[in-house]
Amino acid sequence: MRKFQPLSFLLLATALLTLSSFGCQAQTNSTELEPNVPAPASQSPSGVDDQNSDSQAAIASGESYASKKNKLETATFGGGCFWCTEAVFLQLKGVKSVKSGYMGGHVENPTYEQICTKTTGHAEVIQIKFDPKKVRFDDLLKIHLKTHDPTSWDKQGNDEGPQYRSIVFYHNEAQKEKTNSYKKKLNEENVFGKPIVTQVKKAVKFWVAEDYHQNYFKKNPNNPYCQAFIPKKLAKLKAIFSDKLKGPKGSGRAKSGQSQ
Repeated sequence: MRKFQPLSFLLLATALLTLSSFGCQAQTNSTELEPNVPAPASQSPSGVDDQNSDSQAAIASGESYASKKNKLETATFGGGCFWCTEAVFLQLKGVKSVKSGYMGGHVENPTYEQICTKTTGHAEVIQIKFDPKKVRFDDLLKIHLKTHDPTSWDKQGNDEGPQYRSIVFYHNEAQKEKTNSYKKKLNEENVFGKPIVTQVKKAVKFWVAEDYHQNYFKKNPNNPYCQAFIPKKLAKLKAIFSDKLKGPKGSGRAKSGQSQ
């Protein structure tokens, strides 16, 4: 085995220490001489993209950046059997979903059987999630009031009872003002020949109806009740609001249950 001579080892160690010191000094000098480079224009002074800042703020408030940018709004209407009203609003551009359910009563989590006793105080309603960039609340309101009888208190067709009352549950002050204003306008113009009795109330807890009620017309197109009332409503919708329907230029009616 080869052995290091003491002098040789000392010279080698000194050389290595000198090289190491020179490397550190060179790195320090390089850092000191590097010019200050401004942050890219797309970044904020802190170096975080403005869009990322919005995203972080949205997340901090419990809302994703995507939902903040593409926020849906809610409308809740009652106008008779929800099988019929659901079938109407599923045809509209900008409507993302329609749920049948109950609102406005005093019984927690009511069943359809309880609703039918006419003692819970609820109305059969549909809750609509819509894109305000594609369809306005004003349009939904007009369609609601013109596809059922808003002059009838607790009766729509063959259906009678407080659960079938004509009602708009507003979700903000803007919806409240628009509903009252439009209702007043229609009454002043005597559009229906009788006073509009549609109630305007603040939205409260929405109870989603049983699964078999959801998208009922699509699941049961040959049901005698559906055949007696829904095609007439859809024909009226197409005649008056063809430009609001899903499909090319509103010319084609989307199948019930589809969204756009």
